[in-house]
Amino acid sequence: MSEECTHNCSTCSQSCSDRQETPESFLAEANPMSRVKKVIAVVSGKGGVGKSLVSSLMAVTMQRRGFHTAILDADITGPSIPQAFGIHGHAAGTANGIEPMETSSGIKLMSINLLLRDEADPVIWRGPIIAGTVKQFWSEVCWGDVDYMFVDMPPGTGDVPLTVFQSLPINGIVVVTSPQELVGMIVEKAVRMAEMMNVPVLGLVENMSYFECPDCGKKHTPFGDSHIEELAKTHGVGATARLPINSKLAGACDQGLIELFEGDWLEAVADVIEKV
Repeated sequence: MSEECTHNCSTCSQSCSDRQETPESFLAEANPMSRVKKVIAVVSGKGGVGKSLVSSLMAVTMQRRGFHTAILDADITGPSIPQAFGIHGHAAGTANGIEPMETSSGIKLMSINLLLRDEADPVIWRGPIIAGTVKQFWSEVCWGDVDYMFVDMPPGTGDVPLTVFQSLPINGIVVVTSPQELVGMIVEKAVRMAEMMNVPVLGLVENMSYFECPDCGKKHTPFGDSHIEELAKTHGVGATARLPINSKLAGACDQGLIELFEGDWLEAVADVIEKV
């Protein structure tokens, strides 16, 4: 290293041992037929907390606000997005790539279930193949004009989440949790992963947060008190939301009618996403 070194390697032609090259970008190239403006990942540290539900509700909420939305189902081994919207059948391929399927309100979807011969067939693949499939959903699907794409992530901080963070132009994440302290601790790992990847946390959503008595309207917390505000304060997240235990909401998912849900639980998070 020269005594006159400014530590700005871009202005220096010397090949010293301390030279720092520009980091290689791992971003995957989008399909030429895709014009996706913002990509929001929906993540959690463990399974079963409702990421697919939140992904679906967020897409419907933003679609109702007049935006063109889409969902990329990155949970290859546990896909559930098509079922929530009542979409079955197979996505068609063209000379330009794969055409996503559309819901009744115009939300575009791509999921491994739309490519399998039988949607009940299990996907028994190793991590690298699964991660590669997610990249193909970005680069080989003709998404067209999309204002907000929501990526329904698999749980944890393994191959696929890392691939999504590195390969897709993620503008922010929404973290899903539930009231249990153990789950909150695990979800915090996902928050810290996002921080390490320099991806902003746009909102925290606590699913199964409470049950509202249909007779008296009182809210009960069968899974314990909420800790979402504490978690949000710790990580400087401004928008939070609490989803109730609601049989109508669960039934809408099972019947493929999630687009008909009624509720304003996610409006605060949607406000933040709209400002991204």
